[in-house]
Amino acid sequence: MPFHSLLVSKDEKAAATLGPVLAGFDMTARSCGYSEALSLLMEQKYDAVIIDFDDPHSAALVLQNAEEAASGYSAITVALLSDRTKVRNVFGAGANFILYKPFSIEQAQSTFRAATALIKRERRRSYRVPIQIPVQVLIQNGPEMEGIILDLSEDGMDLLVPQPTHSGAEIGAAFGLPEGPQIKIRGQIAWANSNGQSGVRFLDVPAHVRATLKTWVLSHADELLPDDPDPVSHCKLSDLSLGGCYVETESPFPERSGIVLCLKANEVEVQAEGMVRVMHPGFGMGIEFASRTAEQRTHVGNFIALLSSLPGTTPELSVGPRALTASDEYTDASDTEELEDPLLDLLKNHAPLNQEEFLRQLRRQRSSEVNLA
Repeated sequence: MPFHSLLVSKDEKAAATLGPVLAGFDMTARSCGYSEALSLLMEQKYDAVIIDFDDPHSAALVLQNAEEAASGYSAITVALLSDRTKVRNVFGAGANFILYKPFSIEQAQSTFRAATALIKRERRRSYRVPIQIPVQVLIQNGPEMEGIILDLSEDGMDLLVPQPTHSGAEIGAAFGLPEGPQIKIRGQIAWANSNGQSGVRFLDVPAHVRATLKTWVLSHADELLPDDPDPVSHCKLSDLSLGGCYVETESPFPERSGIVLCLKANEVEVQAEGMVRVMHPGFGMGIEFASRTAEQRTHVGNFIALLSSLPGTTPELSVGPRALTASDEYTDASDTEELEDPLLDLLKNHAPLNQEEFLRQLRRQRSSEVNLA
């Protein structure tokens, strides 16, 4: 299944370098200028939008339109940037990835390896199976009512209930999958209309429920879905605490994306989920572990316990995407905030620091902690 990208740049050298890289990831590319991009984004859905920031004002406008035009699943945005001092500004404008100019084919491949993995994941997450099944719904600070699920994905559903709801409200839902088990799940209303129809995003989905939904959606899909994305390997875990970690990799994922870390050693495999708090293009990322539920805390504990049991052993580490935006994958208020965790504090308060300043503080912390490198 080919992916479609829009390359917004006047830099012929950058375009020539990107051409074979994008083709290698089964991605077509349409090149255009800034003005034409604004109209193209309204006419066609693109999986990736690549924007040259040689003209910062025009580039920011295209980036804004790329976000507003997104529907169903979000376009992944990649900024081409010459001035590295502007990296925080470009991330703040909404770019998911940054590729520093001038760049080599190898550097572009590293960036698009992670970008393509996210594109595949977003397509799978966004695929919804049309269905009509009854559901019991309990709305936060509201009534319990019967409704109908109109379509279902592994991360959400379209819901129809007798009276209007409002966006932002949390709900509890119970329903039975056709030829499948009963599901009880929490969610949050992402949008709602006056007819009682709403889009629901699932919250804190237990691993066994997520696996059940994923399997059911895949078995009922009437079109070929992208394969599950391959995880990014060649990762080095340099720093670790109960609240988070820092992973060195040439293919880091965007800030606020949801990821899964997989650690393998001595025929043992454990996984932990998290959210990327800080991303340094082409170098690494700082990850806050998800720990809202007992299940998530257990995974983090097992992850750390395995590492602690292997002194002198270099485990195999890979990182894969779960979602472009991980608003529900981590905790804003948990027991971790009551513990002293300098690494997690640094991850959460990285915004004023450039990459060199952040890494300097990281090394300073590491000198007084157990060095995992």
